[in-house]
Amino acid sequence: MKNNWPYCLYLIGCLTATDPSLAQSDSTAVQFSGYLETYYQYDSRKPGNHQRPDFVYSHNRHNEFTLNLGYLRADYKQENVRAHLAWMVGTYANANLAAEPGVLKNIYEANAGVRLSRQKNLWLDAGILSSHIGFESAVGANCWNLTRSIMADNSPYFESGAKLTYTSDNGQWLVSGLILNGWQRIQRVMDNNTPAFGHQLTYTPNARVTLNSSSFIGSDTPDSTRRMRYFHNFYGQFALTEKWGALVGFDIGAQQAEPKGNRYSVWYAPIVQLRYALTDKARLAARAEYYDDRDGVIIASGVPGGFRVSGFSVNFDYALSPLALWRIEAKRLDGRVSIFENNDGTYTKNNLTLTTSLAIRMP
Repeated sequence: MKNNWPYCLYLIGCLTATDPSLAQSDSTAVQFSGYLETYYQYDSRKPGNHQRPDFVYSHNRHNEFTLNLGYLRADYKQENVRAHLAWMVGTYANANLAAEPGVLKNIYEANAGVRLSRQKNLWLDAGILSSHIGFESAVGANCWNLTRSIMADNSPYFESGAKLTYTSDNGQWLVSGLILNGWQRIQRVMDNNTPAFGHQLTYTPNARVTLNSSSFIGSDTPDSTRRMRYFHNFYGQFALTEKWGALVGFDIGAQQAEPKGNRYSVWYAPIVQLRYALTDKARLAARAEYYDDRDGVIIASGVPGGFRVSGFSVNFDYALSPLALWRIEAKRLDGRVSIFENNDGTYTKNNLTLTTSLAIRMP
């Protein structure tokens, strides 16, 4: 992986050096930044291979000090053009981009955009993009909880395609339409030539309320065995008081149970999060969640009744500086049946993890 970093620096340099028009532009239009999040996690199952369950993709290693996500980033923006390029390493990249070939496994974001209207904030962006679905991203410091929810880990963190985005003049409305290569895909599934589509609608009437609706329509299988998938995510974020904040969300999806069939497998996931500011530097957060995928569309459990798991987590955050965040979290997952495998080959209904992390931003 070390050998990819010179290539990363070369690509970042291309943003400002290869195109004469960019090289002659205001140098302040290019902003460089970075992010690094290390963590240690202890899993009550004590897995010998140090691997968390298969449905966990972020913070997925047990009993080792490791890197969840680190990236170097370059952002370029002028009045009518913009570009974003970020190169990453970490256990997040290993887990979430395992199906991608070569250096694509290390791309966090790589896209370019043009403004289509002089009077309106209308942009067309294309490339590898951050997901338009959900309120939890791969960047832990931007999330209320240290680890990701089951719904976040099992819906797209990233996507590739083209996105048309309009933001209203007052900033209250954001509307996007997307055409995508698939469900969290950079390269298409082999023999899949069916385009996928998505939308995002965000309403922010004031600084205290954000409401969001996002969708995905497409297939994640070859055309010969096409099973259409329909998915919707809704969430609302609320600043209840100066100290209290709340997030509520709901995912629901349906996929054809067989090619060209009329029967659908349905999965859904509700979630509630609360956050409380103890001081300017210290915060508490709690999360309650449930994930129901009885037919194993997204999470295959191999047990009767499918994957039905509830979870609760609580974490304490402390800002060591404006750019450094230390966190500690306790999380418990409970299944309807014994689905969590212990190191000795037995199974249990519940799983407890203790996690601590240190995240640093590099402006």
